[in-house]
Amino acid sequence: MFSSKGFKNDSGFSAGTTTLIAAGTRLTGDISFTGNLEIEGEVIGNISAQGDQARVRVLQSGSVKGDIEVATIIVNGSVKGDLHASELVELAAKAVVEGNLHYNLIGIEKGAEVVGSFVYHSAATNITEFPTDRDEAI
Repeated sequence: MFSSKGFKNDSGFSAGTTTLIAAGTRLTGDISFTGNLEIEGEVIGNISAQGDQARVRVLQSGSVKGDIEVATIIVNGSVKGDLHASELVELAAKAVVEGNLHYNLIGIEKGAEVVGSFVYHSAATNITEFPTDRDEAI
């Protein structure tokens, strides 16, 4: 009745592989992953993932010092670096971001802090514009 591809668990993350960086853990170096990544500890390095289903969540106790390039980024901790989300950026009430936000969709709760620029990137579309009439082009 349910396929694992479309099923979501209670946290809103896609069902499947989830990697946890627990509180008290410090990881130094770049991370490349598939699926979901939850950060309760500290990451010093860039984080990236391929695919539209990849998600990273920086929890309230978590921190990242580096750029994040993932389809969906949810922050309730601190990030010092640029966020690049091809799908969605969500900033919860305790989020503190020092960097630029590159996004397609964005949600910001009251209390979130951002020191940086917001850069909107529209999703690719298959709609083509009508050609201009020759008389209008003159």
